[in-house]
Amino acid sequence: MDNKDAKLDDVSAACKRTSIGGQALIEGLLMLGPHKQAIAVREPSGEIAVTVKDRSAKASRFNVPFLRGVVRLVTQMKIGIGALMFSAEAAMGEEEAEAEEPTRFDRFAERHPNFMMTATLIFSLGMSVGLFILLPSALTDLIRRLTGFGLGETRGSAVFLLSLIEGVVRILLFILYLWLTSRSSEIRRVWMYHGSEHKTIACYEAGLPLTVDNVRGQSRLHPRCGTSFLFLVMIVSILTFSIVGRYTVWLNILIRLALLPLISGISYELIRFAGARDNRLTRALSAPGLALQNLTTAEPDDPIMEVAIEAMKAVIPDNPEDDNW
Repeated sequence: MDNKDAKLDDVSAACKRTSIGGQALIEGLLMLGPHKQAIAVREPSGEIAVTVKDRSAKASRFNVPFLRGVVRLVTQMKIGIGALMFSAEAAMGEEEAEAEEPTRFDRFAERHPNFMMTATLIFSLGMSVGLFILLPSALTDLIRRLTGFGLGETRGSAVFLLSLIEGVVRILLFILYLWLTSRSSEIRRVWMYHGSEHKTIACYEAGLPLTVDNVRGQSRLHPRCGTSFLFLVMIVSILTFSIVGRYTVWLNILIRLALLPLISGISYELIRFAGARDNRLTRALSAPGLALQNLTTAEPDDPIMEVAIEAMKAVIPDNPEDDNW
C-alpha cells in the first residue's frame, strides 16, 4: 500500500466539501484538484493510463466574487477541451492511430496546438451562447412581433412575462438537447463516466476509502455539478433580463452578450453557496439541477468506477487544509 492509499484509509468519517471537480471524457475522466490535474483513460488493452501534471495557480489566485466564476469557467473549459482531445487519442490506441493516414488538417493541428485549442474554445462558447442565449431571445422577440404583446414597452409586467417566456424556451431547448444527446450510446457511456465522477467525489467527501464497493453506494447526483450551474444561469438570466428591460431585437442580443459574464458570476456564487451548506434553502436551490442530472449522468459499471478512482487518487492534496470548498 502506497502513502496515498494509506492516507485515504485514514480519512476522517466526518463529511467534508471538497474543491475537487471533474469532467467526463471519452473512455476516461478528468479530475481537477487544488494543485494537480489528472486524466485517467481506459486504453484498448484494458489498462488504466493516468497522466498527472501540476495546475496553474493563476486562475485559483483570482478570487474576486462575481468575477472569479467567469475566469474559472473559461479556464476549465480550455483544460476540458484539451483533456477531451487527449482522451480520444488514448482511447483509440497507438496502433489504430498509426494506421490512419493523417490529413492536412491533422498535420496543421499538430503544428499549431494552441491555435486549435483557442479556436475550439471560441467555437464551443459561440455555439452554446447562440443556442441557449441568443436563439431564445430571438424567438421571444418574434412572438412579441407576431402577437403585439408588450410591443413598444421596455419595462413592466408584459416585459417580465416575455422574459419568463424566453427563460422557459431556453430551458426547454436545453432539456431537449440533453434528451437528444442521451439517445446516443456513445454519449450514454460518457454520462456513465460523469456519474462515476460524482459518486467518487461523494465517497471522498463521506470520508470513506476509495474502493469500488464504497463508490458504488454513493449517489450519482451532486449539487456542485456543471449541469446545476447551467440551470442556475438560466434562472438568473430570467430575473436579470426582466430588470434590464426589452428593446429592439439586435439591442436585446447585445445586452444579453454583455450581461453574460455577470450572470455567470452570480450563478457561480450561488452554486458555491448551495454547495457549502445543507439546509432547506440550499436544497431547494439545488433541486432543479439535481433533477436535470438524471439526463446527464448514468449509473457506471465497476470498470468505469475504477477509472474514476484512479483519477481521484492522483489529485488529492497531501495537506487536507488545501482542499476546502
